[in-house]
Amino acid sequence: MYLCAIMIECKGKILIVDDNEDVLLSLNMLLKPWVEAVRVLRSPERVPEFVENFKPDVILLDMNFSKDAVSGEEGYDCLAKIMAIDPQSVVLFITAFVTTEKTVRAIKAGAVDFIPKPWDRQRMLETVHNAVDLRRARMAGCNADSEVADSGFIGESEQIRKLKDTISRIAATDANVLITGENGAGKDVVAHELHRLSSRNGKPMVSIDMGCIPESLFESELFGHEKGAFTGATATKQGRIEEAEGGTLFLDEIGNLSPVMQQKLLTVIEKREMSRVGSTKVRRIDVRIVAATNADLKAGVEAGTFRQDLLYRLNTLELHLPPLRERGADILLLARHFLKKYAHKYRVNPKPFSAAEEQALLAYSWPGNVRELQHCIERRVVDPQTSLATALLEKAQEECRSHTVAPESDGDERQMSGTFPLNLIELERHAVMAALQKSNGNMSQAAELLGITRFALYRKIDKYGLE
Repeated sequence: MYLCAIMIECKGKILIVDDNEDVLLSLNMLLKPWVEAVRVLRSPERVPEFVENFKPDVILLDMNFSKDAVSGEEGYDCLAKIMAIDPQSVVLFITAFVTTEKTVRAIKAGAVDFIPKPWDRQRMLETVHNAVDLRRARMAGCNADSEVADSGFIGESEQIRKLKDTISRIAATDANVLITGENGAGKDVVAHELHRLSSRNGKPMVSIDMGCIPESLFESELFGHEKGAFTGATATKQGRIEEAEGGTLFLDEIGNLSPVMQQKLLTVIEKREMSRVGSTKVRRIDVRIVAATNADLKAGVEAGTFRQDLLYRLNTLELHLPPLRERGADILLLARHFLKKYAHKYRVNPKPFSAAEEQALLAYSWPGNVRELQHCIERRVVDPQTSLATALLEKAQEECRSHTVAPESDGDERQMSGTFPLNLIELERHAVMAALQKSNGNMSQAAELLGITRFALYRKIDKYGLE
């Protein structure tokens, strides 16, 4: 059941190249139920033909064939031919002879990962699943301009495809929508997509950050006021609801409303009418309300901090936007989008992301979600001398330290303040050495201890000369 859950959405075409018939048979039987098509080859000579005609999404390539048992030269030669035909290819080496030197060379040549023989069935399926996602992201990145032109809502992960489908179905209705998700995940992008696809797209979309409005100014900001309604009201002001007439009113961070503000908003939603402050004239309103929050409003209802009747009015339809860390290869799609955006803004021609940068982008947890990714890519464009991979490692280390419980014993305190290295480079080197020692040289276990991929670990071993 677990394997099914992992691979049920894993489509794509797989090419397996190995001179061992048992390997070909085993992999074919394992992968065939979960992918669109599988092709097998015993010799690397026909690989270019299959790359051009079969167009595989992922290639599982043995490193050693009949000419050589251990050097991997045939695998490197075949990899070079594959990358010459299709630079977006996703190649996974399969071999029983893995060394740091081979791994580093393979990474530089364009390989994505190593699969050791014998392989773990579950890890194999997960690796292929991730490789298919990476291929989709690379191919979609080639067409990112057309996607951005059509919509600002970028993403091809399963969660986002389902969300887009739901948006397309409900956009034409006038039902109120509540969008939930973490800070920085892009809830405003979902709101704009709802408006863009609705029949109201020719009318205004007005956004209000409810967390930034003091309670004393709430009515004036939303409903407007008449001249002289209160001290300082030197002119008549139209409220934000009136500005959105016929269109969409986006209420961001709705969970920040006080009980008094909640009551006033509920009255407007229920009656579909309002009055400016200082006026007795009742105005009918025609707006679609889309609200967003990063708070658990249902928990707020149970705690008595959020009105249940207001929640019912807001979440006629509810959409959840997953955090960036759960969107897989969407990270690369968004990164490429921001790279082009800021290249245009700053009138520069930045280098495409390297394989190491792509791995770092996918490995980082992105606690700040899309907003953090956007800022990260902007810095990469503005300061191209800064290593994106290194910057993300430092951010991950900083995040790890911020979640570490302070040691209680005096001895531990002395160790942290005295002998423990504070230089980030030394800190990383010591962490890699400790992980290798604790895992007795097992690369997979060491990578898991460090929270990085095996390829990232191989790069660090090469970087620090720990072979």
